[in-house]
Amino acid sequence: MRSLGYYDGYLGFLSAPGLAGGTAVDVVDMGSGTASFAEAWIAVNGVPRSLTLVDPSRAMLDRGRAALSRRGVAPETVAAKLGETPRLSANELLVAHVIEHCPDPARAVADLAAMLRPGGRLRLVVSKPHWCNVIIWLQWRHRTFTEAEITRLITDAGLIVETTYAFPAGPPSRTSRGLVARKPE
Repeated sequence: MRSLGYYDGYLGFLSAPGLAGGTAVDVVDMGSGTASFAEAWIAVNGVPRSLTLVDPSRAMLDRGRAALSRRGVAPETVAAKLGETPRLSANELLVAHVIEHCPDPARAVADLAAMLRPGGRLRLVVSKPHWCNVIIWLQWRHRTFTEAEITRLITDAGLIVETTYAFPAGPPSRTSRGLVARKPE
């Protein structure tokens, strides 16, 4: 994913004005894969108080842990799918390209909202309609969401959309949309 520009895209998304996090937070990367989103979060914000990687693949968790250990970070890992996790709680919830693979996206977003503490932020990256996603669909059979569709899912889950982000270059500019949403206090 790094060679396709997603890590750099995540850096840009997390560095956008007004979107910085902080270090006195507990971060969960749901569907972490190789942990490139968490790695970008650390590059922008520093090492959080705690970091948990969640992914159904033990092999991906191992790759993510190895990538973060090169930055001096030792994350907790949980091998599970969204909705099958123990009750994790976070101030910052990172989720990149997960809900488009869930059988019930509304339930998936509600599960994410339940993980957030009051005032916590969801930093979500989802697939958007574009012909490039047809190529990806041939392998993964994922969904895409218009901005209105994903905004509705987020607000229906009780979160407040603070901003949307258009990735400026590379494959992420054609395949992805970023959103930041906050759980009310």
